[in-house]
Amino acid sequence: MLLVKWADQGGPPVHAVTVDHNLRAESAREAKFVKDVCARIGVHHDTLVWEGRRSSGNLPDAARRARYSLMADWAEERGIPKVAVAHTQNDQAETFLMRLSREAGVDGLAAMSKTWRHGLTEFCRPVLGVERAELRGYLNAIGQDWIDDPTNEDEIYERTRARNAIDALSDLGLSPRSLATVAQHMSDVRGTLYWYVFLTAREHAQIDRGDVIFPRKQFRTLQRDISSRLLQKILKWISGADYAPRGRSVDFMLEAIRGGTGMTLHGCEMTVSDEALRFTREAQAVEGHRSSAGDIWDGRWKLDGPWPKGAEIAMLGEDGLAECPAWRQSGMPATSLKASPAVWRDGHLVAAPLSGLGNGWTASLLRDQDHFFAALLAH
Repeated sequence: MLLVKWADQGGPPVHAVTVDHNLRAESAREAKFVKDVCARIGVHHDTLVWEGRRSSGNLPDAARRARYSLMADWAEERGIPKVAVAHTQNDQAETFLMRLSREAGVDGLAAMSKTWRHGLTEFCRPVLGVERAELRGYLNAIGQDWIDDPTNEDEIYERTRARNAIDALSDLGLSPRSLATVAQHMSDVRGTLYWYVFLTAREHAQIDRGDVIFPRKQFRTLQRDISSRLLQKILKWISGADYAPRGRSVDFMLEAIRGGTGMTLHGCEMTVSDEALRFTREAQAVEGHRSSAGDIWDGRWKLDGPWPKGAEIAMLGEDGLAECPAWRQSGMPATSLKASPAVWRDGHLVAAPLSGLGNGWTASLLRDQDHFFAALLAH
């Protein structure tokens, strides 16, 4: 409603989308309710139905990931650059309390971002500073009904318990606004820490054809808050994963660095020499990746050349490396090259641009050095 009012006053046109997770019998009826409201106010509406797995794992997290992925694809297909979601100050406070119960640190307690990207789509939270009651008051004032999700009353869900706890804490002055304010303070601290991560990487890190190299001596002098965040950012950037590794897994890698031993984590492999740490893609993580002509391989490589019929992109591997007699002249270690992209046809190696077997082919890194340094400031 607020976005439609903005559009009437000269703002961007509005399109609406509902994701039906298909987890409750009422969900289709609720999506239709939204569609009917949109039709009444002249807004085009689409319903996207999730057909994902329901049987195992963290269902709320899987549903959330699917929701944003579906909306991002929907927006990209329609040329819509931004998608607004209605997270409120209450959601901010509830998230803070939930993470506090898990003994989270600065990153976990920091406020939700007002904007973030999923692929080419920018998501935004325009009412993050508004209490839920204020929005309901606005809807009442204009005579618009709404539907409350019944799972919001089910205490089997952590968020419901957090919501009830905030109500109980109000006598102590712990309102949604005060908790959200603390979360924002923590977000400011997090931003400062990542600024130092950025400055440290700018001074010492090098990008070599998709690998990240960092002087070992300088890494060992970093404060732990900086070194752990730097590790997380490196591994997330190389792997292209939605989330960085956390907790004990990062601690184990820090211990490996101190002990001078290599380690694999998060689809990446770290090797340690006397002089440097080198982070590269783990061959096992890309073993099954296949791409056709013109497609992106492993989310970051694009190969160009004289495509023969039936060719595909796959990792070079140990057998492929053995067919590249000049690979040492590339200056890259075998570990990195085994996980690099190569062109194959009917089980025969056609080209391996990074390993000295060009045959008219080139390999372009889409997530380049500038992308890496920019990623250090995105959180």
